[in-house]
Amino acid sequence: MARTRFAAFAILACLSAVAGQLRQLPAAAGGLSADLFGLSIASRLRTDRNSTAKVSTDFGLMVEAAPEAVLHPATPADIAELIRFSASSPAPFPVAPRGQGHSWRGQALAPGGVVVDMRSLGRGHRARIRVSASGGEPYVDAGGEQLWADVLRATLKHGLAPRVWTDYLRLTVGGTLSNAGIGGQAFRHGPQIANVHELDVVTGTGEMVTCSRDKNSDLFFAALGGLGQFGVITRARIRLEPAPKRVRWVRLAYSDVVTFTKDQELLISDRIGEAGFDYVEGQLQLNRSLIEGPKSTLFFSSDDLNKLAGLAYRTGSSAIYYIEGAMYYNEADAGSMDQKMETLLERLSFQPGFVFTKDVTYVHFLDRVRQEEEVLRSVGMWEVSHPWLNIFIPRSRILDFDANVFKGMLNDINPSGLILMYPMNKNKWDDQMTTITPSDEDVFYTVGLLWSALSKEDVERLEKLNESVMAFCDKASIKCRQYLPHYTSQDGWQQHFGAKWEKLTKLKAKYDPHTILSPGQRIFQSLAKEATIASA
Repeated sequence: MARTRFAAFAILACLSAVAGQLRQLPAAAGGLSADLFGLSIASRLRTDRNSTAKVSTDFGLMVEAAPEAVLHPATPADIAELIRFSASSPAPFPVAPRGQGHSWRGQALAPGGVVVDMRSLGRGHRARIRVSASGGEPYVDAGGEQLWADVLRATLKHGLAPRVWTDYLRLTVGGTLSNAGIGGQAFRHGPQIANVHELDVVTGTGEMVTCSRDKNSDLFFAALGGLGQFGVITRARIRLEPAPKRVRWVRLAYSDVVTFTKDQELLISDRIGEAGFDYVEGQLQLNRSLIEGPKSTLFFSSDDLNKLAGLAYRTGSSAIYYIEGAMYYNEADAGSMDQKMETLLERLSFQPGFVFTKDVTYVHFLDRVRQEEEVLRSVGMWEVSHPWLNIFIPRSRILDFDANVFKGMLNDINPSGLILMYPMNKNKWDDQMTTITPSDEDVFYTVGLLWSALSKEDVERLEKLNESVMAFCDKASIKCRQYLPHYTSQDGWQQHFGAKWEKLTKLKAKYDPHTILSPGQRIFQSLAKEATIASA
């Protein structure tokens, strides 16, 4: 499903919105040592303003931080050499790996340091994606710089594919694994990080380490979901499964949140199992956006949207909710697909007559957001600020959240963007990994407020809205957790990680003692100060 949608009338407003709204991150003091340019990697370093400007911000366009240089590595050993030099310097400088730069709060930035252009690793190196399809469980070894779209292309040649996908495939393997990698298959298979067998990591000391659940396991679990804080992921061994050929793709409309969430939870439960969807997500559309938003989308026709607007008017609902589901199948199974779908839909309580269906190839389904990206780029609407807020909400509090946020705070406004809302099973997540989820319930919801700011004023307004959402959760004692987290203080990060904080602090001291790696998020600020004092 698409991650951003805009009203056409906003085009002119957004074109002047980016300038002047980026928050400047503090840079490392002192610049880079001239000795750096005496290393064997010197010819791969770029210091010209054009090169550094390209990596001074990210997809979010919320913060800005210029590096002193950009490294274009040919091998992981080049990355290790750079980090070793920084770690051994009297004044260590920041190093941040950058794939597609699809972070939005500074994870890919290196203020006053060196950004590593991970994409350079894949140029001219076909062996950076290698599929093992014979003997035992199939897997793919993929370089951390590889796009998931390219991993898909390579594995499909063997009739195989990874089990879990983010909704957008133009992201790198290392990038999503440093966060978690969630999507509609996660209810069954867990996030992408739960489907990794092995990693190659360059640590903050410049050591090149292979790790897994059984070998250097503390680094393995720290790096997966570790926000780039413990090492640079240069290779991942990812579990594969047989790939289907086609997908029956449906959206089911609901006018009330109770029925919507009840059906979503049924679909991810053991009561449905293999007879259900292979992919389950959900979203909601505010009533006003049905009236004021686009007149058609790549999924819904204008007639569909008019029908949905009529449903909202007839029921008096302030929002329409959609379950998005997908069943995978092969041509040989086409005859039974209709019956399987009909049997499943009979168990659900969506609005009668509000089933919207498409039948597409597996590749078309997985790469569906690319089509929306192309539309937005064509009108200059992709590169705008994205003050996103993604949070995990315990199942027991999702109705409270809906009533107070969607039907309260958002009732009289119509921000541009998309709202996601779908459940996942906690037992599919491994708590040994760094990513934080709500702790006390077996099901939690991911809620994505994927805003797009079309002006400087929009950025400020949406940032305040996000703050109000988090303040409500705190006041109402909703024990939510941010996904793709952002905090402005050390206390905020410490509260986010909770009981894991002490362990993570020790791991940071072990694997990145000079706090070199990905400092843009300012997670370990106190350790950074200690490291600066120690090196003075």
